[in-house]
Amino acid sequence: MRQITDDTGIFQHTKFGVPDRAKGYTTDDNARALIAAVLMYKKNQDTASLDLIHTYLSFVHHAQNEEGNFRNFMDYNRSFLEERGSEDCQGRTLWALGFVLSYSSILPDNLLNTCRYLINQALPHIRDLRSPRALGYAVIGLSYLLETPGALTYSFPYPHIPNTEEELAFLPESYIKELIESVTTRLHDQYNLTKGEGWNWYEDSLTYGNSMLPWALLKAFTISGNPELRITAKESLDFLISRTFAPEGYYRPIGSHGWLLRGGTPALYDEQPIEACEMLLACREAAVVLKDPAYLKQAELCYAWYTGNNSLQLSLIDPQTGACYDGIHSSGLNLNQGSESIISFSIAHLVTHHG
Repeated sequence: MRQITDDTGIFQHTKFGVPDRAKGYTTDDNARALIAAVLMYKKNQDTASLDLIHTYLSFVHHAQNEEGNFRNFMDYNRSFLEERGSEDCQGRTLWALGFVLSYSSILPDNLLNTCRYLINQALPHIRDLRSPRALGYAVIGLSYLLETPGALTYSFPYPHIPNTEEELAFLPESYIKELIESVTTRLHDQYNLTKGEGWNWYEDSLTYGNSMLPWALLKAFTISGNPELRITAKESLDFLISRTFAPEGYYRPIGSHGWLLRGGTPALYDEQPIEACEMLLACREAAVVLKDPAYLKQAELCYAWYTGNNSLQLSLIDPQTGACYDGIHSSGLNLNQGSESIISFSIAHLVTHHG
């Protein structure tokens, strides 16, 4: 990650392993890089990882506009190319910010306070999201706030009692809990409207970022205890597993050239590294929440996808640099090494071996 990061942030794309400056940066990638950098810092407690956290969080801070939404695409001249990014960008950024706060015991207060501020500014816009994935990402990020003691309040270097109107209204716990419940009810209702005839999913297609949906419901179940969320999370995750693991015993994500439409067959290629990472995270969560260690086997197969247990039996890890290639084409590996791929493998590796 360090090789494709400058003082602005992590570059979006590379030509093979060299940053492609013409493609600039995205908030999506810097938010995901923030997650990886926190995991690196957890492992090493080193200055270099902490510097990366500062760089990526500064990018996210700069991406937030006055209304509280996040812009996404930035060119090499450090100019954002839009007033507001995609809905998925909003959700992914909240995921990252909430994740940082879940490591409040090891990170400096100034970083944590920045994350709290950014989330507080973004909260009013979450109900307006319509993308199921964006809602899933947001739920996961907000869930960390309720799971982590002290995550909801500013940290001060001295004893302090919130007393101003602004402090008392900051990240209200009851509002966040109700927001998570409202969003997951929408996802749960959408699932019930769409499922049937062997199709246990929230939409009439399986595309990208699928595992975030059952993962979000697992998170919400741990907060609310609503058994219906547990049932839906398990049903939908098991359905996704049935469509993305080959009988030969390896992970095979839905191909991006066509996806999987209801009643059809899954596109075989391209297979993308981000899918293996997110499925790994969802399965690890399921093993804990559902108290079923069988999901850990699925998580291990997701990690093995990177190292060669995949449809082409080829490792996606560059043996000279340790970076991750951009995916599997029908004709072989995509030898570019973009930030999404490198970050995905970094997260998968750190969670698997140092989680």
